[in-house]
Amino acid sequence: MAARSFAQKAELTLIVSMIVGIVIITVSPRILWMYQTGLAILAVSTILQIAVGNLPKDADMKTSLVRIAIILCLIAAVFVAGIALVPVLSQLGR
Repeated sequence: MAARSFAQKAELTLIVSMIVGIVIITVSPRILWMYQTGLAILAVSTILQIAVGNLPKDADMKTSLVRIAIILCLIAAVFVAGIALVPVLSQLGR
């Protein structure tokens, strides 16, 4: 069996952490700090999965980390643009 690349290991780790986040949320819906922790794990893992899922499977660690940083910056830019456009778009219907 061939050794896994950085991208494959990162993707597997993120999938496992998403499952852990979901389990924590479902097991402890009444314990607020556990629920918040599970939700944070799930949210961070999901956003990172977007970046890691778009990596070439044969990329080395340095290239992968640079691409992850670029993709996360693009995701942040989309969120900021969406938040900035809310007042403008909400005025269109008036």
